[in-house]
Amino acid sequence: MVIKVLGPGCANCKKLEANVREAVKELGIEATIEKVEDFKDIMAYGVMRTPALVVDEQVKVMGRVPSVEDIKRYL
Repeated sequence: MVIKVLGPGCANCKKLEANVREAVKELGIEATIEKVEDFKDIMAYGVMRTPALVVDEQVKVMGRVPSVEDIKRYL
């Protein structure tokens, strides 16, 4: 599983990354977590508002920071 956090590095982007790492830890799953900060790469996903969460190349959330419990449901 590949999980990507899309965003320029703002506080919300960092919070989303922390929530993703916690969700992966709590579920005990193997996952690669990547941070995507380049706007061209972010736009390639059709994301207009950050932060965004991408799981296996599918955009799950954009424009908000989901809770750890919400992220666990997306995984």
